[in-house]
Amino acid sequence: MKILSVNVGVSRAVDYTNAPSGTTGIDKRPVEGPVRVARPGPAGVGASGLSGDAVCDLRFHGGDDRAVYAFAREDLDGWEKELGRRLTHGSFGENLTTLGVGLRDALVGERWRLGREVVLEVTGGRLPCRTFGAWLGERRWLPRFTQEASPGVMLRVIEPGELCAGDEIEVVHRPPHDVTVSRLFRALTVERESLPGVLVAAEWMEREQLEIARAYTAKHGE
Repeated sequence: MKILSVNVGVSRAVDYTNAPSGTTGIDKRPVEGPVRVARPGPAGVGASGLSGDAVCDLRFHGGDDRAVYAFAREDLDGWEKELGRRLTHGSFGENLTTLGVGLRDALVGERWRLGREVVLEVTGGRLPCRTFGAWLGERRWLPRFTQEASPGVMLRVIEPGELCAGDEIEVVHRPPHDVTVSRLFRALTVERESLPGVLVAAEWMEREQLEIARAYTAKHGE
């Protein structure tokens, strides 16, 4: 299990984002050499956990619970075949393109050591947005991506440090529950009735997704 590439983006003005600034940093591209990873700060204030990486809409992106986004090369390869187009590392706006890591089966709260210094913790999967759909430019992209239920993983920084392409990834902790990233994603999107069951992972979940699960459970019961 390893990092194939570390990807960062710069802020660009586009006509397809709802960000108040009218800009997006979704165009992530591989960089050479080590990149510093640190806690960016609370949601709404902190941006990306990676040095030099732009996050342009702090309402829905960035912050400590969504400091780093990883997507599997294996999933990019699958989408390449389906879409009939080349998808380079970073094509889905991910900071880390991984190889050999079963991201959809990662547990919420699972911790990874990456390279010698960095430890990251899984907080949930990516919820696709309008900017992501427009960036890919594929017909009915958001429902197609949702149906696959392999959204990549959002991560918080537990131990900061430097990352670079080629660093190995080791799972160093798995929490005592069975809520995978794919299960949580399905509950948030197409299986809302299962939201109460994912709250066993509440202490590790990303803030926005936790609020959705708690609000549904409060309204509909367990």
